Amino acid sequence: MWLQIWTKDYLGEIKKERINMNNIYLKLVGLFIVITLLHRFAPTPLKYPKTEKSKNIIDIYHGDSIEDEYRWLEDDNSMQTKAWVQKQNAFTDRYMRKISFRKKIKDRLTELWDYPTLSMPFIKNNNVYFYKNDGLQNQSVLYVKKNIYDSDSIASVVIDPNTFSNDGTESLGGIYFSNDNKYLGYSVQKSGSDWREFYIQDLSTGSNLKDHIKWVKFSGMSWSGDGFFYTTFPKPNEGEELSKVNENSKVYYHKIGSKQIEDKLIFYDPANPKISPYASTTSDGRFLIIYRSKGTYGQSLMVKDLDKPDSDLINLVDDYTSETNIIDHINGKLIAITDRNAPKRTVVLIDPNNPKESNWVTLIPENNDVLTSVNLLNGNLIAHYMVDVISQWRMFDIEGNKIKDISLPGPGISSGFGGDNEQNFTWYRFESLVHPPTIYIYDLNSHSSKIYYDSKANFNKDKYILKQDFYISKDGTKIPIFIAHDRDLVLDNLRPTLLYGYGGFNISIKPYFNKTIPIILENKGVYASANIRGGGEYGQEWHEAGMLNNKQNVFDDFISAAEYLIKQGYTSTETLAIRGGSNGGTLVGAVINQKPNICRVAFPEVGVMDMLRYEKFTIGWAWAVEYGSVENKDYFMNLLSYSPLHNIKKMNYPSVLVYTADHDDRVVPAHSFKYVAKLQQNQISNDPILIRVGTSTGHGAGKPTKKVIEEYAEKWAFMFHEMGIDI
Repeated sequence: MWLQIWTKDYLGEIKKERINMNNIYLKLVGLFIVITLLHRFAPTPLKYPKTEKSKNIIDIYHGDSIEDEYRWLEDDNSMQTKAWVQKQNAFTDRYMRKISFRKKIKDRLTELWDYPTLSMPFIKNNNVYFYKNDGLQNQSVLYVKKNIYDSDSIASVVIDPNTFSNDGTESLGGIYFSNDNKYLGYSVQKSGSDWREFYIQDLSTGSNLKDHIKWVKFSGMSWSGDGFFYTTFPKPNEGEELSKVNENSKVYYHKIGSKQIEDKLIFYDPANPKISPYASTTSDGRFLIIYRSKGTYGQSLMVKDLDKPDSDLINLVDDYTSETNIIDHINGKLIAITDRNAPKRTVVLIDPNNPKESNWVTLIPENNDVLTSVNLLNGNLIAHYMVDVISQWRMFDIEGNKIKDISLPGPGISSGFGGDNEQNFTWYRFESLVHPPTIYIYDLNSHSSKIYYDSKANFNKDKYILKQDFYISKDGTKIPIFIAHDRDLVLDNLRPTLLYGYGGFNISIKPYFNKTIPIILENKGVYASANIRGGGEYGQEWHEAGMLNNKQNVFDDFISAAEYLIKQGYTSTETLAIRGGSNGGTLVGAVINQKPNICRVAFPEVGVMDMLRYEKFTIGWAWAVEYGSVENKDYFMNLLSYSPLHNIKKMNYPSVLVYTADHDDRVVPAHSFKYVAKLQQNQISNDPILIRVGTSTGHGAGKPTKKVIEEYAEKWAFMFHEMGIDI
């Protein structure tokens, strides 16, 4: 109370004084700093739940002894760990209850979600299929209708995943139509886990067949003939489903009407248990393609002509240094997109009867822009490029001659232009950080487009702007950054700002519309996303500049982004929050170790925090191509230099809210458990170190709408509260 009175009197004095605006500004900043310091170093420190330390748990890496004080938290099935999680969630609950405006944020988020959304439609057997969510449904529903051109025509439900479970935690994964359009295969995801189960629906009756495939992960259904190819892993032991290392995957063929135990083994490499095979087929089911990978980047490639049952699988690519993906085939010749000897990708034609790389024919050569995808439509190739992370679509004939650039509504992100080669029309989606998605239908003959479904979002996009700036990182590299804010924003270094980053795995961070961001923008805040190295924004070279022993570039780029926002007057260290998930969680954890005073709030979400043990859980071994393995001394030293867990020291950390989930079998929650335990022990200031462990959710996919809204209401409430901003 005394602080509120003092603040009121202080501001009253400023109003009474006849001084210039610079002096007012300086006094406001001074006031803000005083308030912040009083908060941070309050006399009563937070009393975190007690975390016991493991005794004498020491690992030896290349002669170095590394203690693991919280090893016991890796056992997520133990009663001790479950009790720890319960206490931590309860502690976070108590802290959050004091934020009075949390419900206000939740109510506004509910409004932002509460409107119908439509996916891009697609054609199968002269029917239009699409996903629709009425607004607050936990899961989107798959529909079908006959009228191609009218988005409002009557449609019928095909699959409603909201009926899978009472709490919405079971979701619809991929859908896969048989080549004769008699059957629809689909996958079900439970509680956010990466495990999938396959089911088959008879499209003529709408009922499911008895076919049921289990223990599928990182695989779709690839139809050919009267069945499909898929990849499965061995069934884990009870209690190890969410943590055991995933290896010894196999490709099978399932014939409709048979049991899984009867499925035919197609490919298995027992000598290399961590080689992951993935099966795909061309659109007509003629060619089987088997991709083999050692990790998250790089794959070999084999192909078999299924019209010749006695033919062998032949190698198209037999190393793991590049990525080549088959688009489809034309008259028995394969069209592929590849970064082989072309870091920004090219399109080639491969004759499977003469598959040597020297015989590949270039259709669309590499250029300065990053080629991300190619579709075969109406006898032409429709190619998507990123130009400084902005979408451009270009049309080529089948020989690779450019026909035209396809006009878009403006600068932003566009996806779509999919379908069958026989189609003379298609759909695409256009959006940006401040432009809710609009779906267009495009005539491939007249090259004209019109709105098919306009957004009904409760958000006034005209009040906000999105711009792209470029800043200079520590080593002189120019980095793009997208910045969204109110058109009337005053640059006073006091705007609440959220900076997002990822920086890894060749993943490009594009300025998609996000229903949660208006909360920040509508409260005179700023949202920024930095396209730091490690991503795919400028091709494979950009990716390599942020992987393995170049990983420090990623952290430097992100710190430089924060410094740029401050220098330009958007924010300050006291009004800046940083956020990242998964590999982005690693980013945030590393950055606040290296420069803890760079921000006021940090959100490391579902992050890889123990860089010395990430390979020991589920699919973690596949990330060694990105991070490097501790088995290599040089990589070990580099991993140790930035590992978020191992670089925690006694110092003043910002306010931290960690997110993980009990069914995350991508990045197991042990990473976040150990990280929070150590961070709480080493925090000097009174800024909170909190963790939220989600229940019946995983790495992110399939999360019910209700849980998403609750999570972001908590997140943004925490951010504003820790910045001292009441909304």
